[in-house]
Amino acid sequence: MPSTSGSGESLDRVIDRFALQAWLSSEVEGWTDDPVSMEIASGGRSNLTIFVQQGERNAVLRRPPLGPLLPSAHNMEREFRVMGALRDTAVPVPRVHALCTDSSVIGSTFYLMERVEGRTLSVASDTSNFTAEEAAELSADFVDVLTDIHAVDYRAVGLSDFGRPEGYVARQVQRWLMQWEQSATRVFPKMDALVRQLNSRVPLNSKASLVHGDYRLDNLLIASAPSLEPLAVLDWEMSTLGDPLTDVGLMLVYWSEPGDTHPPSSVATQIAGNPGFLSRRELVNRYVTLTGANLDDLPFYVALGYFKLAVIFEGIHQRHLTGRTVGEGFDQLGAEVPLLINRALEALANPFN
Repeated sequence: MPSTSGSGESLDRVIDRFALQAWLSSEVEGWTDDPVSMEIASGGRSNLTIFVQQGERNAVLRRPPLGPLLPSAHNMEREFRVMGALRDTAVPVPRVHALCTDSSVIGSTFYLMERVEGRTLSVASDTSNFTAEEAAELSADFVDVLTDIHAVDYRAVGLSDFGRPEGYVARQVQRWLMQWEQSATRVFPKMDALVRQLNSRVPLNSKASLVHGDYRLDNLLIASAPSLEPLAVLDWEMSTLGDPLTDVGLMLVYWSEPGDTHPPSSVATQIAGNPGFLSRRELVNRYVTLTGANLDDLPFYVALGYFKLAVIFEGIHQRHLTGRTVGEGFDQLGAEVPLLINRALEALANPFN
């Protein structure tokens, strides 16, 4: 699982541990109202991931960030439902235990899932000791897991009402524009130009599949030995039914290459910048080989990925300015919003830069 940061005491303003203990004893098999210890996972800048331990029992609690939330964002029921539905598919996910929609317990909806003993790859040093063969194999597995997500028969697993694929891409542009208008703390003239270009280049034809919505290497838990097998896909808060190429575009936004100047650093953290990892173009080629997808509109999808991240970072920046963030690194994200806007405009010309 992700690394931890902070003490249990620092979480007392986020979670009423006594109310949590009572809920665990009544709702989750094997848990009691004995004291629990808590640690927050580092690295997450949206929903909070908290490790909960009680004696020999371990689990992971997921809840939204602090403060007012944007409409449809940070949906814990959505994460809980999709991971439950995917349990018996080819997509690796943690087992979910219980969902609590009673905000009186800890102040928000939350859910509990199993703690998968894997590791996340968050910075370049996490992959620096991989052989070229290991890096290439992990890159291929990364694409393969995405194709498994897109190949899920969402009707067969009970997700036929999980989204509205028709018109999904056009709605995405409007949805993220609306969220930008609700969270923006500054004016960026280039954002207006970006939105105009995205609206004018919305693909007319797109397929429908389950979409993860935030697919990147550090949202996978990886085995340590004997192989680098993907053990679980995490962070399903933006999952829905829609155009699978939105996942492909965002995958390229997050992916780094050796010697890359691919800004900003908090997005492309050079995890895949070490020798042996596939290039962005090679990732796309593998996806096309496995799925037969037509990627003529790839520039649009990459630009849309940057646009989404600019909106998300501005929302986090807004929460940071009002003291509603928990953890480190939030003070740096505001400066990266204009970089993301610029990258989106550049991607419309060349998605592989």
